[in-house]
This record gives sequence, structure tokens and C-alpha cells, in this order.
Amino acid sequence: MDIRDRRILEELQEDATVAVADLADTVGLSVSACWRRIKALEDAGFITRRVALIDRRKSNVPMTVFVAIRTSRHSMEWLDSFRKVIAEIPEIVEAYRLTGDMDYLLRLVVPNVDVYDAVYKKMISRLDFTDITSSISMEELKFTTSIPLKYT
Repeated sequence: MDIRDRRILEELQEDATVAVADLADTVGLSVSACWRRIKALEDAGFITRRVALIDRRKSNVPMTVFVAIRTSRHSMEWLDSFRKVIAEIPEIVEAYRLTGDMDYLLRLVVPNVDVYDAVYKKMISRLDFTDITSSISMEELKFTTSIPLKYT
């Protein structure tokens, strides 16, 4: 990974639809050399996929809800069941297993509280939880899908 690879990744994180010719010009490479580097970055697993980011408000899911979950069950069987439940709920867009007081943190996007309540009821009907705490985001202060590349 050299400076040009980092620059390619930085540019693609901002706009994955950029033409290879334009990207090559930006990073100071020939088109074919740039394309080979992109392919190598894909083959090495640095680029895992290319996606379109959708406007949540225009898609009628403007509300973000963070859900902190605590469970008294810490078996692989329970974890596998939990993974299955959250995989089947499209409103859950991120899920993390944590250290500390809470066991899991979910991020949901929903149109309103009623839809969140339906998701909540679906989860508690399928699994046992010790505690579920929800927080509704009032304002998104920062959102990015770009990761810092200075550590590569």
C-alpha cells in the first residue's frame, strides 16, 4: 500500500462512480495502471464492495434509533439466534457486540416511533433480553462511510 493506493481509496470512498480515466488523472497514473491498482485493491480485500448511498429522508426513514441491549444469556446458541433475528429486520442497519455494561448496540432507521415499536415487539417476541434501552437521535452531527487510511 503506497501513497497512490491510499489516494485511490480516498477518492473511491468519496465517489465510487468516478471514471477510471478521471481517477487516474487525479492520482497521477495512466488509466491502465490505475485500473490494475484498483483490481489489486479489490483482490487484496481493501475494496469489499461498491454501493449507492440512499437519502434516508427521501426514502421515508428519517428517524435513527440507537438500541442498547443487555442479555443474561451468553451462549453461542443465543448469539446465533440473535444474529438470525437482526438479519431478518431490514430496519436494523448496524449491529455491534460490545464490552462493558451493554452487550449489543443496534442502529435502526425507521419512519416513525410506531415502526420502531413494531421492530421492538418483533425482537422481544423471538428472544429474551435483560434490558433494552432506546435513544432516538435528534440530530445527525456527522455521518460518513469513509474510513481513515493513514494507518495502512
